[in-house]
Amino acid sequence: MRILTLSNLYPPFYVGGYELRCAAITEALRARGHDVRVLTSDHGLDTAPAPANQPHVRRLLRIHGYYGNPWLSLGRLQHLEIHNNQVLRDEIAAFKPDVVHVWCMNGLSKSLCLTLQQLGVRVVYDVSDHWILRSLKADVWLDWWNRREGSLGSQAQRLLWTLAGRRKQLHPLAPTNPVSDIRFSKLYFTSARLRELTAQQGYDVGHGAVIHCPVDTEHFHGTPVLREPRRWLWVGRLAEDKGIHTALRALALLKESFQGVLSIYGKGDAAYVDGLKKFAAEHHLPVSWHSATPEQMPEVYRSHDALLFTSEWEEPFALTPLEAMSCGLPVIGTLTGGSRELFRHADNALTYDAGDAGHLAERILLLQNDAELRNNITVNGHEEVRRRFAMQPIVDQVEEFLSA
Repeated sequence: MRILTLSNLYPPFYVGGYELRCAAITEALRARGHDVRVLTSDHGLDTAPAPANQPHVRRLLRIHGYYGNPWLSLGRLQHLEIHNNQVLRDEIAAFKPDVVHVWCMNGLSKSLCLTLQQLGVRVVYDVSDHWILRSLKADVWLDWWNRREGSLGSQAQRLLWTLAGRRKQLHPLAPTNPVSDIRFSKLYFTSARLRELTAQQGYDVGHGAVIHCPVDTEHFHGTPVLREPRRWLWVGRLAEDKGIHTALRALALLKESFQGVLSIYGKGDAAYVDGLKKFAAEHHLPVSWHSATPEQMPEVYRSHDALLFTSEWEEPFALTPLEAMSCGLPVIGTLTGGSRELFRHADNALTYDAGDAGHLAERILLLQNDAELRNNITVNGHEEVRRRFAMQPIVDQVEEFLSA
């Protein structure tokens, strides 16, 4: 197939797992012989050059408002919208893709989705965060043209441009349709829960497939850790919705019953982190604070005995527990978001009620003291992740979906 990958960011310029997964699957499809071209933004080129080994990646689009890029006035935004849509049209005309594979659109012109519809090309959306659920209606360009409220000045300008024919002139250059006109005829989500949440916002996506996130099992590997856990691990963004405060409160409840230390890997807002450290110091908790690069994380997992996954928000489908389980760690986790499609209590993990420090403390003691249960969930989790969520079976599913 000739596949045009459309993404807001593409490594080495990225902010999280969405972009890394995009690159991993895109490069895997190229390795299977597909002719893949990537169209992405120029974000990052002001501080570092584009890699020389990526001739298939075209960094021509412009980001609006996200990742430190400025929010533009309407006049300047109009130029950005026209630019991005023209780049997309030129790329499709030159490359003639069989399918356009659309990834994260945060910061990109959502009018690009409407242009794809105008062109009549085959489109498949990969959805692994809340960009449709939260960001689509907030698109500045489409919102300005279709809002019913706003200042008298903006209402007058909108009416004037419409009467003068400017909106009609823009339609083939940078569409101004309402977001309700965007059709997601072919898409897949990384979890059924993310599909459900998106549908609840009124989008016609209930027909979407589910293809879960993969983990690089060649990078994240290890043997099941069957010893009594002493070195506990927490990994993630240090923020309230990640539940790190619940982990600390659980340790405070356990006091001398907790036979170990907790290593916390992550970064966050300075004031929030200071509050966490103050709580840990006041309660004399056995915790330490660290950070690591993605390249260092496999060894971080392998140097610990168990993972606490305490997320309290609707995670689409988290990679952290997949990575930990692939490295052989038992996991105690919440069932928020897509995690309920991975964790089965007392089978491949231990689960607890999100935000309930007392319940988490009980699970920590259970994992610590019940060797038979610990061994069973560790082995089951390790085997299942490496069988179901390895890169090859996930890429198989994506490839089949694009082919169809």
